[in-house]
Amino acid sequence: MFDGNAGSAVGADENVARLCALYDGLLERPDAAVSQDAETELKALAKIFDLDADRPAAALWPALRAVLVRQAPAETPDAPQPLEPLTILLVEDDAEAAAALTETLDAAGHRVVGPFHSAEAAEAATALHPIDAALLDINLSGEATGVDLARSLKTRWGVPVVFLSGDVSAAAANAELAAAMVIKPYTGRDVLDALARLEPRG
Repeated sequence: MFDGNAGSAVGADENVARLCALYDGLLERPDAAVSQDAETELKALAKIFDLDADRPAAALWPALRAVLVRQAPAETPDAPQPLEPLTILLVEDDAEAAAALTETLDAAGHRVVGPFHSAEAAEAATALHPIDAALLDINLSGEATGVDLARSLKTRWGVPVVFLSGDVSAAAANAELAAAMVIKPYTGRDVLDALARLEPRG
């Protein structure tokens, strides 16, 4: 039985390796039983990566694995269409990654609010700016996490969130808060593709 109860790893590679170790057996034994926790984790991940979650675990895992290993938008036959310019809240505590992503978003015509390295500063800025979407790292430098910020953005302002993180377990556990996830290390194109798949607000 696949139980999905291994501990959360610290990096993207470790998280992906954990999931592969847990679920790759389904590739050879699609009739193997999975625990309720494992089923819940797989379905949550499927939803956050915009995959069809209404499938058994054995059918779901190959599509999820392709996204996790290759960081490609699986089951999206058409390339995302160019977006109208958005005002995007960027919260990323890796300064180099934040600078590179800001440059990518600017070049694509978007307006960036930030980047911020803490949830507290980002939330204060959100109260002052109309935000169309938020790009949030999960593990931040302040006391509050990206999950805490995502919950506030969704409940107070209805802002759609994209998690930027290697912590797929935390993202899966909080899938209801995010419209999408991009796994670290990511490229600017990964982020733009995720933004293009968001449903328009309003």
